[in-house]
Amino acid sequence: MLGSTLVTPQTGPEGTRVNKVLLEQGVNIARELYAGIAFDRGSRMDAFMVSTEGGVEIEKVAAETPEKIHKQFIDPVMGMHPWQARALAFALQLGPVATKAAIKVFLALYEAYRARDASLAEINPLVVTTAGEVIALDAKMNFDDNALFRQQEVAAMRDPLEEDPLEREANEFGLNYIKLNGNVGCMVNGAGLAMATMDIIKQAGGEPANFLDVGGGANVETVGNGFRIITKDPNVGAVLINIFGGIVRCDRVARGVVDAIGAAGISVPVVVRLQGTNAEQGREIIQQAKLGFIWADSFREAAEKAVAAAKGGSE
Repeated sequence: MLGSTLVTPQTGPEGTRVNKVLLEQGVNIARELYAGIAFDRGSRMDAFMVSTEGGVEIEKVAAETPEKIHKQFIDPVMGMHPWQARALAFALQLGPVATKAAIKVFLALYEAYRARDASLAEINPLVVTTAGEVIALDAKMNFDDNALFRQQEVAAMRDPLEEDPLEREANEFGLNYIKLNGNVGCMVNGAGLAMATMDIIKQAGGEPANFLDVGGGANVETVGNGFRIITKDPNVGAVLINIFGGIVRCDRVARGVVDAIGAAGISVPVVVRLQGTNAEQGREIIQQAKLGFIWADSFREAAEKAVAAAKGGSE
């Protein structure tokens, strides 16, 4: 028999924190299962996954016993067919009563996933009771930030106090920032370049401290806000600014870097790499600023210098 208690913090009068306690009825569990949906970029379809290994992280099941995960790929345009829900239920080897109940749960879960513009919807564990009932004992949904404009009820549930303070501040300035656990801060324009920058930092023996995409229109304000947020992380030992001048010229970015960071003051080593339109002019601006910037010509050189600087090495 299992029961659960959920404590939900809410804001009371004058900003005080009030805890509301929700109690669930205990149930007699016969089996614990997993059911989840996420978008699969390879097939360009929604992947509905079920497993007999409920109550544990699905990533662990995928790594250790992938044969225990069963999938149905759902065309987002056509939606989920009843036969797909039946196939998933049969894969779990449920009895007749539980199979019928599971089909209803799977169809309802997919409907909720689509209706709420979710990026993930999972039930873990989905339990079968000794009486043959199928109950979603615990569930989680992640939502597409880009679709929140049409999901006002979901947006209203946001609790900023549950978010990382730096990520919350970055969001207020329109910056795409995710805090990580490394010591090399990254400021990049473009999500693809940001991902590549984090990868090459790891190849150079370091660990990225964040994901930060300042966007194609990087200017003094965005660079300044980004740099300030990066250096608020006490783990950051160096910052790598890696900008490709396409939509925005490198000389304009360089002036923004000098103005923004020069005004803020440099508290950690800053490695700069500029490539693309007017890269040479950008290099001259950076080197003439005499603010202690560390220049790098190549991608790998920039990563190696940033990692060395974060570790206290000499350039």
